Amino acid sequence: MTNFFESTQSVKTELNRQKYIASDEIATIVYLAHKLGKPLLAEGPAGVGKTELAKAIAAATRRELIRLQCYEGLDESKALYEWEYSKQLLYTQLLRDKLNDALGKAETLAEAADKLAREEDVFFSERFLLQRPLLKAILSEQPTVLLIDEIDRADAEFEAFLLEVLSDFQVSVPELGTLSAKHKPFVVLTSNNTRELSEALKRRCLYLFIDYPTIEEELAVVRLKVPDLNPKLARQAVEFVHKLRNGDMRKSPSISETLDWANALVALNASNLDKDVLEETLSVLLKHEADLQKAKRQIVNPPPPRQKPPDELGRFYGN
Repeated sequence: MTNFFESTQSVKTELNRQKYIASDEIATIVYLAHKLGKPLLAEGPAGVGKTELAKAIAAATRRELIRLQCYEGLDESKALYEWEYSKQLLYTQLLRDKLNDALGKAETLAEAADKLAREEDVFFSERFLLQRPLLKAILSEQPTVLLIDEIDRADAEFEAFLLEVLSDFQVSVPELGTLSAKHKPFVVLTSNNTRELSEALKRRCLYLFIDYPTIEEELAVVRLKVPDLNPKLARQAVEFVHKLRNGDMRKSPSISETLDWANALVALNASNLDKDVLEETLSVLLKHEADLQKAKRQIVNPPPPRQKPPDELGRFYGN
């Protein structure tokens, strides 16, 4: 990564080559996370590009992206490692004759047990260790980007387990001992703010809040990702999306949904955002019936302004 992220400007340049437009703040925090060797915690609404940032970092630095998708009930075995017991059993069956021969020469049960114990290293070795994302990132022969996605969906207990991993980048496997990282991964954690993360976790990370972009920022993204969309229509589309976000919707459109809509407008050969186009494509942006109806009432087909009675108009103008 040293050859890529030598300054905040080089971060912006390299991420831009991956079609990720980074603000000065994003570029600075990514540069510092790399320089200081600290995990990066990116928080913000769903769909603002937090996961895409990790993907862009991996692509820009030519590192493998290893992703751990968090969810309620996630535990160490699903995130770290599991033993492949079926593979161990198959191995035992293949070596049954050798085991029987070795154990058969034992004069006592205790001696047989001791011989079997000495063979445990064969069955509890890395060949039978099923690596989950965390261990895979630690044991990788090449530097990686480790994405711990939506950490706020995991339980607080799992978050506490992560603290040791993020502090030391090593894990303890009882049968094998301590396994340390061959190359310290670049770690990106994302959170949609569905619950408050612990102060202990935040202390170990550099913090970055990514909000919805401004009209000009989002327009730049649309032009970069959907170059076939007419520039005038692109601006109309982005301005309409921002009206929806200001409309107190249950689920505001994400940047990815803006891009989906932009691609839909290209596919439909739309030249203007008239009512027909809006009504036919609004479901690309809004995924709840209540939001669809609210948008149609308030933005697509707003009621005409109420005309004041003549006597009210007269009083208003002092007649």
